[in-house]
Amino acid sequence: MTNIYDILMERGYIEQSSDSDKVRRLLGEEKVTFYIGFDPTAESLHVGHFIQVMVMSHLQKAGHRPIALIGGGTTMVGDPSDRTDMRKMLTKEEIKANGERFKEQFSRFLSFDGPDGAIMDNNANWLLELNYVDFLRDYGRFFSVNRMLTAECFKSRLEKGLSFLEFNYMLMQAYDFLELFRRYGCTMQFGGNDQWSNILAGCDLIRRIEAKEAFALTFKLLTTSAGKKMGKTEKGAVWLDAAKTSPYDFYQYWRNIDDADVFNCLCLLTFLSMEEIRTLCAGEGSAINAAKARLAYEITCLVHGKEEAAKAREAAEALFGGAKDSANLPKTSLPEQLFADGYDILALLLDCGLIPSKSEGRRLVKDGGIYLNDQKIQDIYQSVTLKDFNEGKLLLRKGKKVYHQVIID
Repeated sequence: MTNIYDILMERGYIEQSSDSDKVRRLLGEEKVTFYIGFDPTAESLHVGHFIQVMVMSHLQKAGHRPIALIGGGTTMVGDPSDRTDMRKMLTKEEIKANGERFKEQFSRFLSFDGPDGAIMDNNANWLLELNYVDFLRDYGRFFSVNRMLTAECFKSRLEKGLSFLEFNYMLMQAYDFLELFRRYGCTMQFGGNDQWSNILAGCDLIRRIEAKEAFALTFKLLTTSAGKKMGKTEKGAVWLDAAKTSPYDFYQYWRNIDDADVFNCLCLLTFLSMEEIRTLCAGEGSAINAAKARLAYEITCLVHGKEEAAKAREAAEALFGGAKDSANLPKTSLPEQLFADGYDILALLLDCGLIPSKSEGRRLVKDGGIYLNDQKIQDIYQSVTLKDFNEGKLLLRKGKKVYHQVIID
């Protein structure tokens, strides 16, 4: 049987490990309990989280036990990792509500059934009850400030200012690892590569307090071949919640990624075999387009289910084939009176979420990238009127592939 560590390595997940030989041996010979933390800073998980979710699923399929830790306590402080500014402070009520939504989403990818099922916990259960003075006396003495300041997550913030509030984050995350070690026998913490310093701090705390070994392993962040983070559009993040990113928009995001990113995304974000992935990515032109379509379908299936993935694929293929009235197209309903005297095209594009700003809309129009009912918009001041609607509908297009229906209420 292939060691799951080798599978993760072959698929390109693994970035760093505190002791790769021992981690590989443990994952191959024992049943390991591991955890990954997720701070509920928004109402939904997004594409950036999805690599971590896939890792948890791979490991559970291999017989290991995942802990999905909701950061109800750490979110009160905010992780400075990979940040140049301080995170927005959320209320306890907002954090709790977001955490509940995360729980619903995890259940799509992990099995929580039975005595050996995945565990979901919330660090608010212990962090919010800590006595600060006791915490400093019992655990703060094990942390070297000089060493902490060498961590990349803090170094990147020092120039603009690192608050003492954020400086505590590493201690809190390290304590999480210790708490999960004590409660569940959790011996490994996994996370994105930007969490390396925080995870190592937890390993060190367990060694100092419990005189036991614990291990760190980090995964590559989801980036393009040029090193740019994936999962962002002009509308914002690509969310796993259908109410925030529709299944069609989700499908189209993956259908339209660069050719150079298809292989990496198939490896990291689907369960297709490496043999099939290599076959899919062996060609160019129409072959790589077929690979993109397969990628989009597979990921949409995982996140939204086969039915929604099939609808999204049908809508995309209908547009590619020239049918411009698919029921599965993203759409925006607007009141009829808005168009009675003519409505500014840039305002309409904003209403539909096709542009982030009017300045970007002006640029797209000047570059010939905006179409109304297949007619190129050439005037940034053009008005859209009721005459542009056919049976109460009109079709906007941005570039070659982004379509959007406007429907009169």
